[in-house]
Amino acid sequence: MKKIFILITMLLLILAGCGQKKETENVQKNDKEVTLKVASLIPPMTEILELIKPKLAEEGINLDIVVLSDNVQPNSALAAKEVDANFFQHVPYMKQFNSNNKAELVPIVPIYFANYGVYSKEFNAIDDLPEGAVIAIANDVSNIDRSLALLAQHNVITLQEKTGAYYTQADVVDNPKNFRFEEVDLLMLARMYDEADAVIITPAYAAPLGLTPKSDALLTEGAENDFAITLVARKDNAESEAIQKLAEAMTSPEVREFLEKNYDETAIPAF
Repeated sequence: MKKIFILITMLLLILAGCGQKKETENVQKNDKEVTLKVASLIPPMTEILELIKPKLAEEGINLDIVVLSDNVQPNSALAAKEVDANFFQHVPYMKQFNSNNKAELVPIVPIYFANYGVYSKEFNAIDDLPEGAVIAIANDVSNIDRSLALLAQHNVITLQEKTGAYYTQADVVDNPKNFRFEEVDLLMLARMYDEADAVIITPAYAAPLGLTPKSDALLTEGAENDFAITLVARKDNAESEAIQKLAEAMTSPEVREFLEKNYDETAIPAF
């Protein structure tokens, strides 16, 4: 009888030990932190990522925000798997990168519309621009398309029916005041504010100049377009749990409130 009691006691201790071990393993598994690297450029993009960082940490995701210095590096880094996602671009720009680099970047969720606008240091209205005025626009094909479409939307120029993926200057069929469009690197556009008669830029690049769409733009684009700033990942990781949790956090009521409170006229929520 004594032997049976000892055997039962030993068995219970073994089972208890196994259960404790399993519980410890589950805790360790739940406590395992995932690091998610996201490339971005400037506010409010970086500010949104900083805002959601604590929320993701609660879910075991360490958000590593990689701030880069130009609009080429984020896509190159993502395609090379140096980062897991990026947040700086609209979908037409992403598609252009994919086409040029045989990459498989994919949109996850649109976050906000950056209110594109026409600004001039010298002139107060688009009708005030003189004959042959120089308008500076970004030199990548997606933003050339966007800039020309903005002007056509307001009847400044007329474009022929689009035959390819993007409008180019060759699609301008009517330009009553013979405006000249100078294509420059996106990061150089702000400098062109001092040199050109007008410049077409996003609010993120207008802000350092002290300009806002509501107060200073001669023309604005609004939210009826395909150019929302979007969270982008790769085809191979787009459905991962970490990326989906990131997307959920970036489209939370807290982010909407942040945009409406701090960027009410420059970053219109797209969710």
